[in-house]
Amino acid sequence: MKESNGKNTIEKSDQDQDLGLYFLELCSRKVKEELQDYNGDGDDEEKEESPSELNTINSSGGFVVVATDKLSVKYTSVNLHGHDVGVIQANKFAPMKRLVYYFEIFVKDAGVKGQVSIGFTSENFKMRRQPGWEANSCGYHGDDGFLYRGHGKGEAFGPTYTTGDIVGAGINYASQEFFFTKNGQVVGTVYKDMQGPLYPTVAVHSQNEEVHVNFGQKPFTFDLKEFEAQERMKQQVKIEEIPVPTNASYGIVRSYLLHYGYEDTLNAFDVASKSTVPPINIVQENGIDDQETTYALNHRKTLRQLLIYELTWITSFISMKLIRDGEIDAAFGKLREWYPQIAEDNTSAMCFLLHCQKFIELVRVGELKEAVTYGRIELSRFFGSPVFEELVQECVALLAYERPLESAVGYLLKDSRRDVVADSVNAMILSTNPNLKETKNCLHSNLERLLRQLTACCYERRSLSGDQGEAFQLQRVLSSGKKS
Repeated sequence: MKESNGKNTIEKSDQDQDLGLYFLELCSRKVKEELQDYNGDGDDEEKEESPSELNTINSSGGFVVVATDKLSVKYTSVNLHGHDVGVIQANKFAPMKRLVYYFEIFVKDAGVKGQVSIGFTSENFKMRRQPGWEANSCGYHGDDGFLYRGHGKGEAFGPTYTTGDIVGAGINYASQEFFFTKNGQVVGTVYKDMQGPLYPTVAVHSQNEEVHVNFGQKPFTFDLKEFEAQERMKQQVKIEEIPVPTNASYGIVRSYLLHYGYEDTLNAFDVASKSTVPPINIVQENGIDDQETTYALNHRKTLRQLLIYELTWITSFISMKLIRDGEIDAAFGKLREWYPQIAEDNTSAMCFLLHCQKFIELVRVGELKEAVTYGRIELSRFFGSPVFEELVQECVALLAYERPLESAVGYLLKDSRRDVVADSVNAMILSTNPNLKETKNCLHSNLERLLRQLTACCYERRSLSGDQGEAFQLQRVLSSGKKS
């Protein structure tokens, strides 16, 4: 089926309807996100249980006495053999979905031999051995200052520790290292060659040895927050060292403004950048800079902007502005005038979004009777459709509240809702370009594609570490950039 938009004759397919349904699904996703925030479930931090006390069930109970608070352990026997160790794990394994995990012990009494140790062990660790003496374990020992990793032979690591010292053990998931501290200072680090859940573990091995464990129920002697800040800074330094072409940010910003039709900002940006930004060189993917091909490509790009895109960007900008200002009727009029193929089907997903927004704008200004009338006329045709039903119900629910903005569906009245609808119209207009090779190219700007790729790479990197470490959150990265 062929249709004309006034200047071009284009072949219409099902892609217009599909694109509208894409944005309808996007709106529904935002519905759920907003509802989670309203109900207090929108915390992006991944929830994990942290160790809170010692595990009195799985321990070498014949050699140790655990205090009633389950945070203190004392060796009460006389060790006659190397395996007469009083070892005990935490009640939970160390959380893995964070940047760093850390705990400390206070050596109240080093006892007869001072064979206190601290470290991490696997779930199936033999509870008659010092941490580090068996496979899948690592321990820093107080009597010799050695580090033991999986066998009975230790390696020189740090100073010894005794009565009155505070010693800590941690896992740096970013660098995949264990680190140990003494009296608030880092003693050293070692590569974490163990996978799977690891339990904070302490051991005592001679008469009267006694330690108190701090899982975070009180402030640590070691400045953990400063350590985390330094680790994040190390990551940032590595990022800063990656070379980026001087004009890359210019091209990305400009393409974003161009994609979303911010015409006035785009013009001002071009004027301000004219004397400070070098021209963008277009190089083929194989690395060969073919001057003739580049020249022809620049010509084709310029002609496409002048002959095809200029009206699209202008009308897209106008329509978006009207929608953001709540002037849905005017937006409908302009769309029908300039791009009738988008607005002619009054039952399409795109028209549905616009009708919903018109209803929302009436509620926003308190015109409830008009909203009811409009809903009966325009929204009623969408009742009973599984595709539209959820969003219709959410919109109509606005009428049930005296203060709709404070209700569970108050997100519909936020400016972000207008942005979604405006972006939908913008993409639909771009989709009418007869030279568009792929529909997906009109959905997102280059900047958004880059951010999605960044997120995907960070998640992939994390998955290669067994999903250990802090989850990447783009919003947190952007917020930290604003603070700095």
